[in-house]
Formats: sequence, C-alpha cells, structure tokens
Amino acid sequence: MTQTTDLTDERLLRRIMAGDEDAFTHLYRQKHPAIYRFALRMSGNAAVADDVTQEVFMTLICEQTKFDPNRGTLGGFLFGTARNHLRKRWEQDRRLVPFEGDANEFEEFASNAAVASNGNGHRNGVQVTSQDEFASLETVGRVRQAVSTLPENYREVVVLCEFEEMSYEEAASALGCPVGTVRSRLHRARAILLEKLRDKNPVNRTPAVSQ
Repeated sequence: MTQTTDLTDERLLRRIMAGDEDAFTHLYRQKHPAIYRFALRMSGNAAVADDVTQEVFMTLICEQTKFDPNRGTLGGFLFGTARNHLRKRWEQDRRLVPFEGDANEFEEFASNAAVASNGNGHRNGVQVTSQDEFASLETVGRVRQAVSTLPENYREVVVLCEFEEMSYEEAASALGCPVGTVRSRLHRARAILLEKLRDKNPVNRTPAVSQ
C-alpha cells in the first residue's frame, strides 16, 4: 500500500466525516472486495462474509474517530475491524464451517508453502520433496481443507500475507501485533500445512488459537 493511497484514504475519510455520500461510495467500492475476501477465507461462509463486510463499513460510518492514521493505514483498520467482528461471531458459534475459495490460489499457495518450508531442499538433515512432487501429493481440495483447519492466528497471516499479498508491516497493523510475530506465525503456518498435506489421514478440523 503506497503513501499516495494512504493520503487518498485520509482525504476520503475526511469527506465522509463531513457527510459526503459520494466519498463513502467511492471508498466502499475501493475497499469492499478485499474485506469480503478476507472474511470469506476466514469464515468459509459467504453469508457470514457478507454480513461482516457490511458491519465493517457500518463501523466506519458510525465510529469514524476510532481510526487513527498515526497508528496505521485505513486498510489495516478495516481488516482489523473485520477480524474483531469475525471473532465475535465465533464466540457465539464455535463450529468451523467448510472453507471456500478459488482453486488456483490454493494450488499456488501449496507450492509456495512447500518451497518456503523446504528451504534449501533439506529439513532436519533429511532430503524433502521437491515443489513438483509436493504438488502431485495432494489435491487442491486437501489444501483448501488444510488451510481451514489452521488455528485462527495462523490462518489470519496466511490469508493476509499469501492471499491478500499484504506486507508483513501491513498485516501486523491489521492484526495488532509485532512484525516479528507475523513472520514467525507465517513460517509456522507453512510448516503445519506441509505436515498436514503429507499426512495420509484426513485433516482434522480445529478452530483453536495457537501462539
């Protein structure tokens, strides 16, 4: 996210606070797709994602003063708000619903996870599977299921950094944690996914939060 975009966001927000409906419409069209994708990938439910996205923008309208540009970008604030609304829903219903998403991005992430986890081709002194071999081990469906079973805090960094292509700094702002925490969680998430996809047994669904 560039500095120019940030400044534009601030100008739009000032206009929104002044009652400019056109400014809100412009901002909504600009930010809505990414917020919806995040909510969908985290919840696996289109109806929940739609509701959460609407709640995010209602929060922006009704509680504009909560956004502080000195603490991060408007995009980070919106993602953080979506995260909070999702958590409130999970507190009411702890069932993890089936994960949905685009097959191509799961194929891409499976390959990226393999490369990132394998490093130089060895792990603990043992030769590991190559990227091509890894891709042939598992179907896109298993990758989708594996991502859905990650603990919440690991799933968040995967969605933000891998699917939304946020920088570590942007993800840290959205999640309210240090950059180093984002890095370590993403590294651990990739390792967990690789192990799940190597396992011959079905992946267990577990919405637990892990440190």
